[in-house]
Amino acid sequence: MDMNPPPVEELRRVDAELARLDARRAELLARRAWLLGVLYAPAGRAAAPPFPGVAAPAETSPRGAQNVLLTLGGILLAVAALAFTLVSWGSMGIAGRSAVLLAVTSAALAAPAVLLRRGLGSTAEAVGALGLVLTVLDAYALHRVALPGTDGLGYTAAAAAVLAGVWGGYGGLLRGLRLPLPAAVVAAQLPLPLGALAAGGGPAVVAWAAVLTAAADVLVLGRPSRSEVRVTAGVSAGVLAAWALLTGAGLSLTDPWTGAPLLLGCAALCLYAAGAARPAASTLATVAGLALVAAVAGPARAALPAEWAVPVYVVCGPALAALWRPVRAGWIPEAVRGGFGLAGGVVAGLGVLWALPPVLAGLLGPADRSAGLWSGTHAAPVLADYPATAALVLLLGAVAAATAGGPWGRWGAVVLGWSLLMALPVALELPYAAGIAVRLVATAAALGLAVRPGGPAHDRPEPAPVPERPEGAWGASWTAVTAGPVVPVAPGALLAWTGSAAGTASAVSALLLALDVRAATFGVLGVLLALFTAVAVLGGGAVRETAAGAAVLAAAGLVGAGAAAAGLSGAAAGLALLIVPAATAALAVRVRSVAAEVTGVAVGALALALTVPRPAALALALALGGVIAAATALRAERRRAASWTAGALFLAAAWVRLAVWGVTVPEAYTLPVTVPALVVGLLRRRRDPAASSWVAYGPGLAATLVPSLAAVWSDPHWTRPLLLGTGALAVTLLGARFRLQAPLVLGGAALVLVAAHELAPYVVQLVGALPRWLPPAAAGLLLLAVGATYERRLREARALRGRLARMR
Repeated sequence: MDMNPPPVEELRRVDAELARLDARRAELLARRAWLLGVLYAPAGRAAAPPFPGVAAPAETSPRGAQNVLLTLGGILLAVAALAFTLVSWGSMGIAGRSAVLLAVTSAALAAPAVLLRRGLGSTAEAVGALGLVLTVLDAYALHRVALPGTDGLGYTAAAAAVLAGVWGGYGGLLRGLRLPLPAAVVAAQLPLPLGALAAGGGPAVVAWAAVLTAAADVLVLGRPSRSEVRVTAGVSAGVLAAWALLTGAGLSLTDPWTGAPLLLGCAALCLYAAGAARPAASTLATVAGLALVAAVAGPARAALPAEWAVPVYVVCGPALAALWRPVRAGWIPEAVRGGFGLAGGVVAGLGVLWALPPVLAGLLGPADRSAGLWSGTHAAPVLADYPATAALVLLLGAVAAATAGGPWGRWGAVVLGWSLLMALPVALELPYAAGIAVRLVATAAALGLAVRPGGPAHDRPEPAPVPERPEGAWGASWTAVTAGPVVPVAPGALLAWTGSAAGTASAVSALLLALDVRAATFGVLGVLLALFTAVAVLGGGAVRETAAGAAVLAAAGLVGAGAAAAGLSGAAAGLALLIVPAATAALAVRVRSVAAEVTGVAVGALALALTVPRPAALALALALGGVIAAATALRAERRRAASWTAGALFLAAAWVRLAVWGVTVPEAYTLPVTVPALVVGLLRRRRDPAASSWVAYGPGLAATLVPSLAAVWSDPHWTRPLLLGTGALAVTLLGARFRLQAPLVLGGAALVLVAAHELAPYVVQLVGALPRWLPPAAAGLLLLAVGATYERRLREARALRGRLARMR
């Protein structure tokens, strides 16, 4: 026997053994499924043998079917007991009623003990649930029969307390039942709140009762018990605490001195619960922090004018976050510290949202141009009655962000500081000149951030720094708000982009406001031109490009404003605007900026559009644009696009000038295209002899031949056909001489069409003089001839095609 077979043979044996094991396993699984079907099939019906390889799983397990039946049986018994109590109660005497209920309830409560000893847990659970329902019916029957005059709320509170105790004791005796203890916890939620309502207590008293009940639930959470008991207690505590918190928040607005103690109690409860419920400790601490802020700020707000309400809350929020600073770290859990910081940050964030309308009004308000340009009148102020303390809230938020440190803190300080400047003209109702000045200051400050040390190097992503613990209340609040996933971010680039965007927005707002007065328009445009030019020179990356484009727009605005002030027409203003693309093209030789060049091109397009109503001015503008494009083509990196643009502009200028002179001859428009195009094609063929004649000469020849052919067919004179035929013949001969495909085909086609045009009248006369049967007969003979010599004609066509294909 070979004990060391070759690897190939050993691999074959292993594969065969694995296949045999897989087949045997599939067979055994199918047999097992069939056996299960036999065991659980209904009586009188045998399970069918399984098909090979197919298992027949049971639709439900015996345990599941048993639970469904027990649940339905318990529900039906409970319904029957309820119907008996409510409907059939009056047909029996007091003794009979008491005996029936006592007997049924006692049996339902005692039966689970016997069932548990016999191992019938599900049955015991269903019967025990029925017993709990019967105890509720007993309490109801007792009120209807023995205590009909008792107050309903008071009796319900007392009955809930008794039932909670009974159910709790019952669950303690029968540990195998899972329902009594959670039911006891639910019943224990009712006595104190219902008792407070029965005693005539107001919302605060009922809320205090809810707080005390929730505190008892929290105590249950802190003790070792079953999971269902802990879950029930936790949910009950959350519902009652939320009710108390909402009641306290409402009272803090209407009756602060009543709501403040309630909120403090809720905060204490949440802090205590944070130690018992570790997974939710941070959330509970945050809720506690919000409750403390409302408790402290409510009375302070009531003592101050209405416009100081939000600032009071904004001050109290971060102050709460600073309370834990002097406390030793081991005394307060980190989750509680973070929750307090988050609560303060949430309050500060809500205050900032409240203060945003003046920011938007300051930014977008100048867009209202109902007063007209340079009218000297200004649009009505927006949000004139909004509290001026909104500016204070923005200031507090900026301070909070600045003291937080880190990239996000600095970013928040920039955004909120700029927002403060934009809100000041609206919040303080500043005069017109002061409003423009504040907007320009905001623009300068924001753009100053874009010019940072290091320039484009800061645009590279940097690893996120390890967050440091901020100092002060504001820093703690802002850190809590901006806490989140740590992602790589370039702090310099973030500040630069933010400053650029904010500066551009405030610049637009300042310019829109300056359009009310002529002098203000020139002053603001001059300042913006200087600012954006400085950023374009000192900045880097995308910020530099954005500033360069904005500087070009500011320069165009100055030129346009000067033209309007001088009373120039639209066409004259368009010619004046060409100064901007000319200057941009000149500066591009020394300062390379794609955004500046693109913006200059856009300004040039606007200038051309302004001259359209006057064709003479349009021709001049097109020619000047061609000069600018030709000058730009001197740069190697712009040569291709600028040269084509220059050619198109010069050609368009010539066409417009011809139209102004009243020239209608098409060749006057096409020959200026054909001649330079043929020259360019000739130069290309010299540099690249392999270039196709269609690429080199095709566009130039078609530019003249096609329009002239169209004109020939509508021209009754002989001059144009003669000249066009002569030119087409010359082009055809040149194509044949130099073996160029494009001149030969285009010239020949034009020559044939011109000849057909010239011979067409005579052909018509000849056809009219011949008998009518002659043309069909001639066509038939032609077809017969072609058919008879088809093979030879095909070979000739192929040869002609080959000769043409060999041409360039």
